[in-house]
Amino acid sequence: MNLLHSLAIVIVAAVSTFLTRATPFILFGRTGKKVNSTILYLGRVLPAAVMATLLIYALKGVSFKALSSWAFDFGALLVTILVHLKWRNTLLSITLGTLLYMVLVQGLFW
Repeated sequence: MNLLHSLAIVIVAAVSTFLTRATPFILFGRTGKKVNSTILYLGRVLPAAVMATLLIYALKGVSFKALSSWAFDFGALLVTILVHLKWRNTLLSITLGTLLYMVLVQGLFW
């Protein structure tokens, strides 16, 4: 793979990302159009649905045969939930839960 090919990949990815982020603003931005109730409903429901789907996907392979095979996962999940309930900050709760999980998996405390 040469430099031109790599640059083309980066440009296509950047333009695609920009367009997916900008499309709602282009469609519903300053035009004064009323936003469809279905779009508003999806905006309220989808973030929680995506998080639930990711949670199920992340925990689908957990085995309860040994404590070490599930304690890290559920310990980090518990910390994530508690931090989110306390501060209501999604970025903080996901970051702290992920960091705790990585520390536990890498065995820094064991």
